[in-house]
Amino acid sequence: MKRTHHCSQLRSSDSGSSVNLSGWVDSVRDHGGILFVDLRDREGLTQIVFDPSNTSLGDQFASIKPESVIAITGKVEMRIADAINVSLATGEVEVHASSLKIHNISKTPPFPMDDSADKTSEDLRMTYRYLDLRRSSNANILRLRHNTCKAIRSYMDDNTFIEVETPMLFKSTPEGAREFLVPSRMNPGSFYALPQSPQQYKQMLMVAGLERYYQLARCFRDEDLRADRQPEFTQLDIELSFVDREEMYSLIEGLMHRVWKDVLKVDIETPFQRMSYYEAMDRFGVDKPDMRFEMELQDCEEIFKDSSFKVFSGAVASGGAVKAINVKGLADLTQGELRNLEEVAKSLGAKGLAFIKSVDGEWKSPILKFFSDTEKAALKDQLNIEDGDIVFFAATHWERACTILGRVRLDAAQLLVKRGKLTIDPCDYKFLWVIEFPLMLFDEELGRFAASHHPFTAPVEEDIPLLDSDPKKVRGQHYDLVLNGVELGGGSIRIHQPDLQKKVFEDVLKIDPQLVESRFGYMLKAFEYGAPPHGGIAFGLDRMVTILAQRNSIRDVIAFPKNQRAQEMMTASPGTATDKQLKDLHIKASLPKDEAPII
Repeated sequence: MKRTHHCSQLRSSDSGSSVNLSGWVDSVRDHGGILFVDLRDREGLTQIVFDPSNTSLGDQFASIKPESVIAITGKVEMRIADAINVSLATGEVEVHASSLKIHNISKTPPFPMDDSADKTSEDLRMTYRYLDLRRSSNANILRLRHNTCKAIRSYMDDNTFIEVETPMLFKSTPEGAREFLVPSRMNPGSFYALPQSPQQYKQMLMVAGLERYYQLARCFRDEDLRADRQPEFTQLDIELSFVDREEMYSLIEGLMHRVWKDVLKVDIETPFQRMSYYEAMDRFGVDKPDMRFEMELQDCEEIFKDSSFKVFSGAVASGGAVKAINVKGLADLTQGELRNLEEVAKSLGAKGLAFIKSVDGEWKSPILKFFSDTEKAALKDQLNIEDGDIVFFAATHWERACTILGRVRLDAAQLLVKRGKLTIDPCDYKFLWVIEFPLMLFDEELGRFAASHHPFTAPVEEDIPLLDSDPKKVRGQHYDLVLNGVELGGGSIRIHQPDLQKKVFEDVLKIDPQLVESRFGYMLKAFEYGAPPHGGIAFGLDRMVTILAQRNSIRDVIAFPKNQRAQEMMTASPGTATDKQLKDLHIKASLPKDEAPII
């Protein structure tokens, strides 16, 4: 019974022909002894009719259970008018089976094989991921992911890039995110690290003269998991020589246009809007703002610099900020919702969350008694406070105040969406370049500067002299691509001069010269042999596909994801190692007495 058609292909024009179909039994309906079976393969469904009066079928009917694998031979016939299914591509026809072969009989699945399974425990679905992926919604996501990769490869090939695979066993660089270490059997006491990114290798490819490289790279970070993070993930990694930021913006905008066009048949608007890091933080409280709705932060220092309310005037006097945001139409929030917003603010360093409600023509707030009439009038005018609005405040140093209200902005927007007062369309694709990041940020715990992205980023050329006198003012040649509040990817123009790279390592970041030599000496040496100016960018492929598929978690778009405990439930991974394995690797496993392997 070699298959002649997929289960999505038959049409009225095939009526009268004999066909062979194979697939899984999607459903079985018994109509007075005649069985109607929806047969499913990866392409779609076809209705099969089994008539028990056909003796050539034998007595196999009792074995036809949902999710069993069968093959049939039969004749395509038109359905009667009342039985036509207009919602099904093959809904005008059915196949009357003349022979049946049962390849495998299925047990009853542990959860429904339709979209109602989304309400089932995620761990249960991940334990039976091979069943979960049979559901058309999940299978379609994997197809969408494939089409995304296909569009990427096509675009990169059109632009003369070469795909290169870089090593999976790399050298440990513990300054970054926590790594996965791999013991070396052949080098006792030594360890590889699984790569967090191919960053250093791709820069070496530029020194090697490849000029244009890309890779759909597997990367690893041993971090706590969230909806947008996995311990292993895929990124689109790009690096090219003789490029500046403007050329990079144009290249990537073309890539995004190709992906959205090929995958979703959507023409996104280019060029993308650009915004400096400072402007993004100042207006939206985050360096990856969702531009699908307004609700911007406002500066209120001028209003409160001489206020008798010392919380606000004190913040101004100490060089800090007083920021406010007017959430229009949310004055009806409940006490529980208000407490939740306050807890969010406290988690970000606030002592509380000051607010003013405007209800029935009257302002209500515990802090209102501290405001003068002049301050109230100025607030009403600047923030356009109307009946039904609620205004939130943050008074502290500038970055923290922005961050607090930036998070309040997002959570308040969701409360408005729940009330039907705000629409945030997932198909409204607002791309944004965030640029002009500071090259360095001062780390209070370490007592020194740390790279805001990574130490290979080139400073803006005119700011290089400030590396010695005022590193905080040095701008980096970074660029992040943001879509609807999600950082799709980030990159930069790189340092390609050995003296400048060494200066950043040792003089600015204060990394010990011996450590620099042991970890990055090969790179500094390579730069002495004719390194071209170069730059690159990396995108989270999983995040991109999550947005394209309109899902909420990257776990939904990965074939075999880990759960929030970093476990892969189907294969019960991670597992323990045998004593012999550990002996061969010259290592010992030591667990605290109150801990044991979970799986």
